[in-house]
Amino acid sequence: MERRLLQEGVRSSTAGGGKYSRIVPKLDDAVITTPGTLVGYVVTEYGVADLRGKPLMARAEALLRIAHPSFQDDLSQRAAVT
Repeated sequence: MERRLLQEGVRSSTAGGGKYSRIVPKLDDAVITTPGTLVGYVVTEYGVADLRGKPLMARAEALLRIAHPSFQDDLSQRAAVT
C-alpha cells in the first residue's frame, strides 16, 4: 500500500517542459494553508525527501537532493542567500 501511495504521489521536479523547477527556495506572493512542519514527504522522479522533524536547513538540503540536476546549483546558491 505504501509503495502504491508513493507511486501515485510522485510529481515531476520540473514544469513548463523542463524550463522551471517545481522546487523553489521561496514562494513569492503565495497563500500557504499547510504549515511546512506538517509536510512529511516530497517525492519526485529523483527520490524521496523525508522532511519530518528536520530543521529548516536540513529540509532545504533534502529538497535539493530531489530537485532536477539542472537546477540544483542555482537552487543551492539561492537558498544560501535567502
